[in-house]
Order: sequence, then structure tokens, then C-alpha cells
Amino acid sequence: MTHAHKCTALVSVLLLAACGSTPQPQTGQAQAGLPDTPALNSQAVRTPGPHTGPRGQGQQELRGLWVDAFGPGMKTPAEIDQLVATAKAMNVNVLFAQVGRRGDCYCNNAAMPRTNDPAVPAGFDPLADLLGKAHAQGIQVHAWIITTAIWNSVTPPTDPTHAFNAHGLKATGRDYWLMVKNDGTTRGGSDWLLDPGHPDAAEYIKQMYVSVVKNYDVDGIQFDRVRYTDYNPVGGPNNWGYNPTALERYREETGATGTPLPADPQWSAWRRQQVTNLVRETALAVKAARPDVSVNAATITYGEGPTDQAGWLASRPYAEVLQDWVTWVREGYLDVNVMMNYKRDFVPAQALWFDQWNAFAARLQEETGVHQVSGAAIYLNDQQSSVNQVWKTRQAGLDGWAGYSYRTPDKDVNDGKRTKEQVLPELTAKLSGEGGPFERPVRWDRPNPAHLRAVSGQVQVGSGPLGGRTVLLLDAQGQEVARTQTDGMGRYGFMRLPLGPVQVQVGDVTTERITPLPRQVTVLPDLNLP
Repeated sequence: MTHAHKCTALVSVLLLAACGSTPQPQTGQAQAGLPDTPALNSQAVRTPGPHTGPRGQGQQELRGLWVDAFGPGMKTPAEIDQLVATAKAMNVNVLFAQVGRRGDCYCNNAAMPRTNDPAVPAGFDPLADLLGKAHAQGIQVHAWIITTAIWNSVTPPTDPTHAFNAHGLKATGRDYWLMVKNDGTTRGGSDWLLDPGHPDAAEYIKQMYVSVVKNYDVDGIQFDRVRYTDYNPVGGPNNWGYNPTALERYREETGATGTPLPADPQWSAWRRQQVTNLVRETALAVKAARPDVSVNAATITYGEGPTDQAGWLASRPYAEVLQDWVTWVREGYLDVNVMMNYKRDFVPAQALWFDQWNAFAARLQEETGVHQVSGAAIYLNDQQSSVNQVWKTRQAGLDGWAGYSYRTPDKDVNDGKRTKEQVLPELTAKLSGEGGPFERPVRWDRPNPAHLRAVSGQVQVGSGPLGGRTVLLLDAQGQEVARTQTDGMGRYGFMRLPLGPVQVQVGDVTTERITPLPRQVTVLPDLNLP
């Protein structure tokens, strides 16, 4: 996620975060070929209209705050008391709480080791404490975990079970999980990252989320930085994914030889599919454990927004970081898509981009029924600009808004001019005070388990690769209604099914017809391929 950009103190990176990875236009500069005429900014504040007025009793709207673990916020009982009180006063109903930072957990019971953050008291479980206090106030907690970043210090983790110790720089062969750049670099900025094209790394990532869902009454999980990393040319190609095991898989599954260039279309499509496979398999595993847990992702919106599918395929998220979140929405892998629509409302070009992404998401929401949320960079905006972006989001017809972040609630805090404690009461008054967009509290419900109907399965092979197999979903008439690919473990699944019986076909082999039941993920028998 671009939260990595936001959490550094480097001013240059902060200036670029709304627009994407380096190199980028500086604040106030439009990209080549893009209009620099104003859209709506804080100098022309949008007031409530027919579709933007106050929402109240009986209505739903996601109102979120991201709570990061890169500073104070949710590390002690007192911090959590203040966080929940602020969210309640602001009429926020969802907290995206960063429980997974870099291969650790701000909790005591998960697949990854408990954080060694000295700000967390010994034995204290921040996630458990937050859940109890937030739920008592009717506020949801979604477990936000950085998907790929695993470590960022030259000093290795003290916990021997940490994934970086077992699968980082000192590991060899298949035990080596790190994402590698085409020039051999193993560090993206300050971070070492896991490669989603490595089957074991992908499985570990999935278990991070599933373990939290099984051990805590979280209302949702959120993917973050679920993609190949930055530090690429603007617009692509993406230069990462050259982990030796991932490369070996790619050659075996596609028949390619040698080492592909970053811009190779087949290589780009393969890497993009690995991220999609990871999201799909994690979503299926989460829903199998608890059908009412929301699966959502913080997704990239670098640059201008597309107007249609062709524009999406040419967009920076799709080409530059190989993140196909439109497919995740259309295939039902996500309950909520939370765009990181991080634009400065007072910069005309960025204000226009903000509206473009909202309009694109609104059409996707209408087409799929999947909730779309505009995540705003309150840390880059003055307070009135942030309020204005709430009104713009609502007028676009989206199902919610979220602000990054609780720790840096406006640009003055981000620039070190004021403190969070000084700014939060002011922002709260503007959002939930009289005439504000959050003047009245509203609900946000967990997904209805009755709407879940999904299938998952796995192929076994006599020879050849497990991954990269095309899997067809057939309806009762034997007609194809969807397709996907197996991941590196041979797994596949579908989350949007036609009514009645279905079959799955891989090559010339087809399963028996089965009628999936609602409220669960139906596991199909292994499909044995020659």
C-alpha cells in the first residue's frame, strides 16, 4: 500500500504519495497530457445536495479511519480509550486497525510473532483490547495487515520464528521467499518484501489473515500493499518478481525460457495473476472460517482515473504495480473495495483525479453490487478539503469514505506544525457537528452469511506444474460462466456462482455436478489430472 510512503518522515516521499512511486510530479504539477484545470477544491466547497445530505437512522454508510502502527494510536490501553472515544464522537463506524506491520502482529495469537514494539506493554494484546472497547460502542474493527512487506531494519528480528529470519537474506533454495528486482535488488525502499509468486510465501501470507480471523472477533480483514512493489518507471513496467522459485514456476507453467524482461506481456500477466490468486485464496479461506467477516483491500489509484475497462487496463495500478483490483471486485473476492484515493483537494489536477476514480468506482459498484469506498488522504489535506472530499464521495454515490490517518489527521500535523491532539477535536467538529457530513450516526453491517455461496478445490497432477492451469466453472447446462487459474499449490475457487448445480473443468477433466450450499465455501474433491 502507499501507507509505506505515508509513514516515512521524508518530505520528498510525502509529497509524492498521492501520485505514486518515484519519480513523480511534485505538488501542484500535472502529469504530461493531463488537464490542469480545476475540478472542485477547498476554495469552492461543495455543499449538501439531493444525494449528499445528512444520513441517519436506518441508513448505512461506511465511515472509516485508518489507525496505523507507525506511531501512537492503539499500543496501550490509554491510547485505545482515546481512539475509541474519538471515533465515537466523529460518528465513525469502522476502524481499519494495523495489526500486521512487517511480519509481526499487534496481538498475542496469530501466525506471525507478537510485535517487539517497545511501546506495547509486556503481555498486552492491543487487538483484543481494541475489539472489546470498539464493539461496546458499536464500532467495527477490521484487521489491516501489510501483505508483502516483511522487515525493514539491518538488524534482524529478535524472534527466531519471524519469517525474515527463516526466509530472508540468509535462506537458500525454496526457503528463500524475498521479492527480487530485475537488477538483483532485494529491498524496495526500506522494506524487504515477500514474493506472491512463491507458493510458500503466498501460503504464509494467507495464514497471517486466517489466523487473526480464527483467533479474534474481527469484523473484517484488509489487504494492504497486496501487489508488486514500487520503485518503477511511472506507468510501468514493474521491475519486481524475480525470486528464483517464482521464476522457475513461471518458466514451467508458460514454457518460457531465459529471464523475462520487466515489460514482457506474458510475464506481467503471470505476476498479476499471482496477486489475484493470493487475494482469492485468502478470501476463500477467511470465508470458510467465518462467513460474516468482511474481506476488503486498500487499493491503488495512482494518477488519473479510468472511464472504462480499456482505461483500467492502461492504468498505472494495473501496469505499474500489477494490481488488478477490478477483477477482484467483479469476481466477488472482496466485500468492500477501499480505494486509496489519496489526492490533494486544493491541487486542481489531483482534485480532478479524485473525482475520476470515484466515478469509475461508482460504475463498478452499480455493476457488481460490491461496496466501493473512497479512502482519502486527510494527512495531505487541510480540514475543509477533507470535509469537501466526504461530500464529493457521497455525491458520486459510493458506499463510504475512510481517512488516512488517525495519527496524522491533517496536513499541519503531517508537516509538524501542530499535534494530533490539537487537530482531532477540530476535524471531529467539522465532520460530525451541525451541518457536517457525519452529523448523524449510521450503521455499517457485516456481510450477510446467507449471501455466501462459493466453491474451492485443488488439482493433483501426474506430471507438469500445479500452477497456471485454467479452471472453468460450468453451469447446469455445461456452459462456461467463469474461469480462473490454479495457484502454485494447485488451488482454485469461485465466489460468484450461478443458481443450481455447477461443475469445474480443467483441461479434459471435469468434476461431478454439485449444488453448493449457501452460507459456506463448498470444498470440491481433488481433481486428478494426468
